[in-house]
Amino acid sequence: MNRSTIISAELALRLVVPDRTTVPLLAEMEYAAGDPYAVRMLFYVGNDDPVEWIFARELLTVGIVRRVGDGDVQVWPGEPDDDRIVHIALSSPFGDALFEVPLPPMADFLHRTYRMVPAGREPEFIDMESELENLLWPS
Repeated sequence: MNRSTIISAELALRLVVPDRTTVPLLAEMEYAAGDPYAVRMLFYVGNDDPVEWIFARELLTVGIVRRVGDGDVQVWPGEPDDDRIVHIALSSPFGDALFEVPLPPMADFLHRTYRMVPAGREPEFIDMESELENLLWPS
């Protein structure tokens, strides 16, 4: 099993601002078999370095069909008349953000991650000896 394999996808999404208008943004989603529970999302906002958030893969998957998440991250599907959108709400000490993510490319990305690391088989892709070594003897 190749733990170094990475899947990525670019998404054109929208940031919902307080007056309910939207601002187009580019984001990149990344998934690595060596970190099988996590999806990294890099939000490109202007010329600065991207803002990175790490999500549980299962959270994004469940959020496609129903509202899920507590606290800092919530994900839910669009309304029936806008079912090709997934909402992602983020909260941090620096502020809150609401994104509208197009469902087809996000679902395709997640589908590819499950082909690489099937649900329930994530532990097979974690190098436990290396993880324990990092915890016990940090460099």
